[in-house]
Amino acid sequence: MTEDIEMTAETDAAELGIEFCGEWFHPTPGQTYSIGRDADLVIDTNPYLHRRLLEIESSQGMWWLTNTGRSISVALATSDGAYQAMLGPGTRVPLVFPELVVMFTAGAYTYEFTIRNGAARFTGRVTGLDGDSTDGGTTIGAVPLTASQRILLIALCEPILRGGMMGSSQIPTSAKAAERLGWPLTTFNRKLDNVCDKFDREGVQGLRGGAGKLATNRRARLVEHAILSRLVTAADLPLLDESQKSER
Repeated sequence: MTEDIEMTAETDAAELGIEFCGEWFHPTPGQTYSIGRDADLVIDTNPYLHRRLLEIESSQGMWWLTNTGRSISVALATSDGAYQAMLGPGTRVPLVFPELVVMFTAGAYTYEFTIRNGAARFTGRVTGLDGDSTDGGTTIGAVPLTASQRILLIALCEPILRGGMMGSSQIPTSAKAAERLGWPLTTFNRKLDNVCDKFDREGVQGLRGGAGKLATNRRARLVEHAILSRLVTAADLPLLDESQKSER
């Protein structure tokens, strides 16, 4: 679903910053700023990461974020998780929020950085994005989870939560996550299917299996959504140890 944004946003191209791994980077107005494996901002040397996955440039009085990759979709969310969008290859979005969290997966690794636009004054409600923007933005309400579904999410998100949302993290395999929880792999996979189906019904993209959809990609999208929506936080990590004790 493509939506339009009703906005009263004023942006000053000089006031944009990118925070990645505790460092700040500042694109220059009038110049294209690239992000990727071989770019102005080098995220990682991961061969699964595009040489230039994203570009930031100023146009029409505001900053724009463009996905210039071929196969990697990028998850976007406001810092409170209230607004989310998937930026597919070849699409772009105006940077109208004061803070936007950017998250994507390449191979087994998930990466995260934050874009801060000090001059953005977004006061409208999200009703959609214009024709030049993403392939889907949406506000998704809280989805009720069972205790076991929640603990599954925490196990998958554990590396990112323990890393403090800094830079890159490796998503555990189903076997590793099941071992962490003390569950048989078949139990873990069944619960993973149920969680993915639940979020898919709520409109979260990229969780359906089927032809060409690898399990790693499905887990990565689930982790992105859980982190960006603040469904799980670092405060939930003690629940993992409590769960293991109860399984013994």
